[in-house]
Amino acid sequence: MTSNDSVSAIKWQNDHLLLLDQRRLPHEVVWLPINNATETADAIRDMVVRGAPAIGITAAYGIVMAAREHFFRSPEDWLSTIQSDLELLRKARPTAVNLAWAIDRMSGLFNRIDGDPVAILFAEAKAIHEEDIAANRRMGELGAELITSGNGVLTHCNAGSLATGGYGTALGVIRSAWQQKRINAVYADETRPWLQGARLTAWELMEDGIPAKLVVEGAASALMASDRIGWVIVGSDRIAANGDVCNKIGTCNLAIIARHYGVKFMVVAPVSSCDPKMPSGQDIPIESRDSNEILSLGEQRIAAASATAWNPVFDITPAALVDALVTEKGVIRQPDADKMRALWN
Repeated sequence: MTSNDSVSAIKWQNDHLLLLDQRRLPHEVVWLPINNATETADAIRDMVVRGAPAIGITAAYGIVMAAREHFFRSPEDWLSTIQSDLELLRKARPTAVNLAWAIDRMSGLFNRIDGDPVAILFAEAKAIHEEDIAANRRMGELGAELITSGNGVLTHCNAGSLATGGYGTALGVIRSAWQQKRINAVYADETRPWLQGARLTAWELMEDGIPAKLVVEGAASALMASDRIGWVIVGSDRIAANGDVCNKIGTCNLAIIARHYGVKFMVVAPVSSCDPKMPSGQDIPIESRDSNEILSLGEQRIAAASATAWNPVFDITPAALVDALVTEKGVIRQPDADKMRALWN
């Protein structure tokens, strides 16, 4: 374990999954046991685990448990009976492309399995997990090389170890840049309404000894105008074939403000988050969640009794506002459809 890398959110132990319950951070560190596909889907949908790469990894392990259960019940028919669990997992959250990617990769092995599928599927799920960590470390190196100003950085939501298999995408770059003394401050948006920045990113950075300063989303313009930061660094749940970026709601706001003030905008995501089947960001399905997430803060209602709310979880940042897209395959400057196409060639 390297320095500034002590946080993990997904563990396989005694033939079942353990997930760090991110709903209870930062006040409680609770590991939730997950034993089957239904519990896996519930954990994804209910935000026990979140972040596109982490969701994909979790689903892969969920398929291992589903296969074990279905093979035990009906060794001859498990390929048929497991399909309902695959569909349950696929529908858990619609926007993060890593979910469908991981399910397709795991199920792509089914017809090549003769006998008990558990060992083969577990090896594949473990490979997906380990490959994600390796990709994050590579992206951390590549992204850090872009940061030469010595200023601070601003990040949004949580794209760290909690959102991935480990090390993180945006926070992986920040971890690497901090170790190399390329940045002197890390600012994190609170990130309404789930407060992933305040609850998760700040906690994760503090756990690794990296000081973090929280700001409300409305302070982004003042922060960038102050010359305190040189880069905005974010992750992504899905990147379209033309380079448009789908990420936590509020990301596009930051990209627009950054362009105005001459602050660079970096997106860090593995190739598994890039979707060649999605022509542009406007084609990406955007998840909406319960309006009570906005009308209340925890169990306490904060809005007027008659107020209603609109609660999209993600927005689309046009590729034209992205200065650098960092993947494990390399850095794409000013991404567009032609440059994105090279990822799959």
